[in-house]
Amino acid sequence: MEGRDVPMLSVKDVHKSFGTNAVLKGISLEVYPGDVLAMIGGNGAGKSTLVKCIMGINKPDCGTITIDGKPLKFGSPSAALDAGVYLIPQEPMLFPNMTLEENVLMGIKGDMGALHARLLKILDQLGWKLDLARSARTLSIAEQQLVEILRGLMREAHIMFFDEPTSSLTFDEVNSLFAIIKDLQKKKVGIIYITHRMNEVFEIANTICLLVDGVITMKGDVKDFTYDMLLKGLMQKGRSDTPCKVQETGTAKCAERKLVMSLKNYSGYGFADVNLDVYSGEILGMAGVVGAGRTELATTLFGRDKVLSGQVLLNGEDITGLKTKAIIAKGINYLPEDRFLNGIFRLATVRNNVISACLSNSGGVFVRPAEEKNLAAKYIDDFHIKVTGDDQIMGSLSGGNQQKVILGRCFSTDPKVVILDEPTRGVDAGARSDVYAIIQELKKTGIAIILISSDMEEIMTLSDRVVTMYRGRINHEFTKDQINEDDLMAASFGVKKAMVES
Repeated sequence: MEGRDVPMLSVKDVHKSFGTNAVLKGISLEVYPGDVLAMIGGNGAGKSTLVKCIMGINKPDCGTITIDGKPLKFGSPSAALDAGVYLIPQEPMLFPNMTLEENVLMGIKGDMGALHARLLKILDQLGWKLDLARSARTLSIAEQQLVEILRGLMREAHIMFFDEPTSSLTFDEVNSLFAIIKDLQKKKVGIIYITHRMNEVFEIANTICLLVDGVITMKGDVKDFTYDMLLKGLMQKGRSDTPCKVQETGTAKCAERKLVMSLKNYSGYGFADVNLDVYSGEILGMAGVVGAGRTELATTLFGRDKVLSGQVLLNGEDITGLKTKAIIAKGINYLPEDRFLNGIFRLATVRNNVISACLSNSGGVFVRPAEEKNLAAKYIDDFHIKVTGDDQIMGSLSGGNQQKVILGRCFSTDPKVVILDEPTRGVDAGARSDVYAIIQELKKTGIAIILISSDMEEIMTLSDRVVTMYRGRINHEFTKDQINEDDLMAASFGVKKAMVES
């Protein structure tokens, strides 16, 4: 971009791999004073990895990163902070036992009275009404996000990353945020704004960077782009709108299936007014970008999070608000998105991992040893889990075999509905095929399966019907013959079909 100032941030030919998985493949970009660069990309495109490389959290394999013309020390978050770079993360990271003000001012040198006065001034400019003396543990997700933004503003960073900053904000809070970003732009602060929301791109940014599968495929001035160009640019080259074929199961049409579960105006933290019917013997795909509310919906259905309003009927019975133990007993089970955090007992045996969900229904703390072995053997055999024996330690299995064990646990409780949240994340191609086969076979038994996935090809391959979520609400439903990548992508990004038709 000739005629502009020297870039305040320059990234040149940055590569980053994790094992054999190449995540960044020669990234180059520049941010100039006063830029608001919108960084767009689908789930897994490499956006977070790039940000972590610039922030010093991850160390690039090769390439250069300069701030104001000076090389940035790789792998040093403190070096990035000292250089005036600040990341406002999508997931707030606060100290729960400290006050709001203590969280904001931690690590900032200076007179506390002067810092307090400056913080009050920023709050007044934003129009945010926050009690600085409140404990961080009492803050809502939206309020925690505001604290993260205040941290960056108080540090007077001149390069700021906003990672999905509006995902938990109200309409008024979003307008206030945009006002402060525009003010920062006037002050020549460089902003990298990561978002899935197309309308925000055209409202707040002046430049665009499109990241697909670790490669920047498009970049330039916002005025040179349209919704249509961005959505088509997000499609990975080499993919067809026709998904890979799977063996047909001969399942009946929805009209002939039994209605198993109904959600009526169902609302919780991260989603609202969801109306949805789920039928026996179908795979209902649920597509959407990160932060759309899919996982929040799943964990609330599973009894982990609070229901705010609405109703859940399972075979006509109202099960709204039941705790997880009761939900499992009624016939719903859940495979979590993060198997390492919420899915497995790493130091326990494979057998104990399989039978753990059955303990609450056994009438006591233990299941009889013979029953334990028979149940573990059933799923080890049926799901072709590669183990030395059912007493092998779970943490020693490959990712794919761990995922099969968790699937076995989900189906060991004889469920009517199973929610699979990213069931093939982190597994290799061979294990993925095995998981697909397992899901198809279980569908034949009449179990209703809700498939949450960020992989559009996976959604198209497995689903009998698809709904998309956008900003916490279901915004579109697709029958089997309507499912295609263009329309799924458009609906996931909240773009009306008429806006992207050629």
